[in-house]
Amino acid sequence: MQVDHPFHVDAAGRTARTPPADHVRDLIHQVLFTAAGERVNRPDFGCGVQRLLWMPNSDVLATATQFLVHGALQQWLGDVIEVRGVVIENQDDRLVIDVRYRLLDDGSLHEDRFVREGP
Repeated sequence: MQVDHPFHVDAAGRTARTPPADHVRDLIHQVLFTAAGERVNRPDFGCGVQRLLWMPNSDVLATATQFLVHGALQQWLGDVIEVRGVVIENQDDRLVIDVRYRLLDDGSLHEDRFVREGP
């Protein structure tokens, strides 16, 4: 069991914990939605995809973003997961990211959807 993200206290008054697969999902979320420069000791961490909410939709932007996300996940989580695929959809004020990956420790396959809504 790992510490849950975001950090919080469970019903028993202890630090909330989460299973390994959920912890990896939390790690992916952090990589996706942390903007470069946001972390003082790791200024190059993350890929900051939330800024895409304000950009015009295009096939070129979606393709470039897929490469950006795939590269960031490989860079920061390459020792934990094998990225199998990334699909980006920018729908008006909603960003949808589907990530397919394999956990390296047990070989299990996962597909998670991350959604960020605009204001």
